[in-house]
Amino acid sequence: MYREFSQIGRDLFIQGLNSSHSGNMSIRLGDRIVITRRGSMLGNLKETDLIETGLSKNDSRITLASTEIGVHRSIFKNTSALAIVHAHPVYATALSLLEDEIIPIDSEGQYMLHRIPVIGFEHTVGSEEVARILPEYLKEYKIVMVRGHGSFAVGQLIEEAYQWTSSLENICKIIYLTRTLNGEIKDRKSDQYNKW
Repeated sequence: MYREFSQIGRDLFIQGLNSSHSGNMSIRLGDRIVITRRGSMLGNLKETDLIETGLSKNDSRITLASTEIGVHRSIFKNTSALAIVHAHPVYATALSLLEDEIIPIDSEGQYMLHRIPVIGFEHTVGSEEVARILPEYLKEYKIVMVRGHGSFAVGQLIEEAYQWTSSLENICKIIYLTRTLNGEIKDRKSDQYNKW
């Protein structure tokens, strides 16, 4: 388990999906969860950075758990997710400040994630409002953006939740670059084949 957390945490940091001490990950193990420690460096996790606690009930290690533990618990209780990745992808976060939903314009993005909702909250980090509302979206979507804060992705494995996070950031980079180029998006059908 530690190895998977460590590898995914490192990849999240290397890809720029989190800063040095941001983001968190968790898995559900029956009525227990394992979540990264509050303020841990996902890119350089140690075994002591994995905190096991109850899904519903606190124990002595709860004070070490991520500040987002309430959100993670609520997602696990109200969805079929067994793993969660919360990240702060730069392009996706920037786009979330401008859009109410993120619609992929590239083929792979459309295939992987058809639409990514953007939800706004007055308070974002570890808030009860996020914990109450976010799971309803994650019943239908693989990943959701919290406006100006970051993404929450779910899966049966941490690797799957990481995949949605990475895909979201690639989608947003393509949207950003396309807007920066300030050109007209071409039809996917090649003009060469239309002549035949």
